[in-house]
Amino acid sequence: MIGISKLYCGTVEPSDALRYGRKSSELPSHLLQFSKDKRPVVVWNITRRCNLKCIHCYAQAKDQAFDNELTTDKGKNLIDDLSQYKVPVLLLSGGEPTIRKDLPELAAYAIEKGMRAVISTNGTLITQEMARVLKDIGLSYVGISLDGMEKIHDRFRGVKGAYRAALEGIKNCQDAGIKVGLRFTINKFNVTEIENIFNLLEDMDIPRACFYHLVYAGRGSKLVEEDLTHDETRKAVDLIMDLTKKLHDKGKEKEILTVDNHADGPYLYLRLLKEDPKRAAEVLELLKMNEGNNSGRGIGCISWDGEVYADQFWRHHSFGNVQKRPFSEIWTDTSEPLMKKLKEKKKYVKGRCAKCRWLDVCAGNFRVRAEAVTGDAFAPDPACYLTDEEIA
Repeated sequence: MIGISKLYCGTVEPSDALRYGRKSSELPSHLLQFSKDKRPVVVWNITRRCNLKCIHCYAQAKDQAFDNELTTDKGKNLIDDLSQYKVPVLLLSGGEPTIRKDLPELAAYAIEKGMRAVISTNGTLITQEMARVLKDIGLSYVGISLDGMEKIHDRFRGVKGAYRAALEGIKNCQDAGIKVGLRFTINKFNVTEIENIFNLLEDMDIPRACFYHLVYAGRGSKLVEEDLTHDETRKAVDLIMDLTKKLHDKGKEKEILTVDNHADGPYLYLRLLKEDPKRAAEVLELLKMNEGNNSGRGIGCISWDGEVYADQFWRHHSFGNVQKRPFSEIWTDTSEPLMKKLKEKKKYVKGRCAKCRWLDVCAGNFRVRAEAVTGDAFAPDPACYLTDEEIA
């Protein structure tokens, strides 16, 4: 996760994180990526059921009931363990998390136990009543996925009317006083929609947007050919930086992040090095605090059935099940070979990653994407768009 607004527009300084001691338990949410202890943000896919048919769904969700989801009581036991392990954020996702009737109960319990609870949703089922309930329990944030404007979004979501229903969900959250943001997965079919997303942020006064690079997992594994080329990725990241700065200069500051390609960090730094060397030096310090990809360390995933993964995309390798062992035990058990390597992945990456001068700020980028293309989890990430000259 690369904070474009934080880094490129200078809304965060290294001293901002340092004054909190860089402890996950004490950092405000917008500085959490700069923590030193890297207590994992946990994505819990509370259900596999979904009312849409998204073509890039990593969970391969379906609109049907599944009988292997953790019960409410087991979910609370899980939350107890996460709280004791000092997990700072619990992200409730799916499928579509709002389909589970006990979502408010689970989120409220997590908040009661001292965690920040957020949800990742398609937004179509967030009624005015649900938004008020989520506000009343103290939910920190709602991230709503949009793939572009109406025609593009409905095509990706596989259901006509999904776009308008998502906008209604956004408005309902805003009316209830809940912080809401957008999630946008970049690919060949919607890269031209990036500017429209920025226009929507401005028009609807939405404070945050995350632009996700495509990860080849789940139904998204069939979309490798739909990923951007390296040149197209560079242009997209440049556009995101330009549009973020444009809003910032107009006094309409938005929190803009790119996710799932840590080459964005060095790329941003190299651009700043030409434009503002003093700020570039501060950004490099922040990037080193961020530490790049943290799958298996600073982010983890628990599936609807209790299986534990390195992140929400790595579903073909489980480290164990929370119904048999607590998450905290599974997460710290480095006798598991892949877990051990992910905890210190910089020692194991190969090829151009191993020789890259940005290894300390990227950590070898996305391992699951490398595995999807090459069969080797520690091969270079094929989505790294930095040139040989830039990494030498």
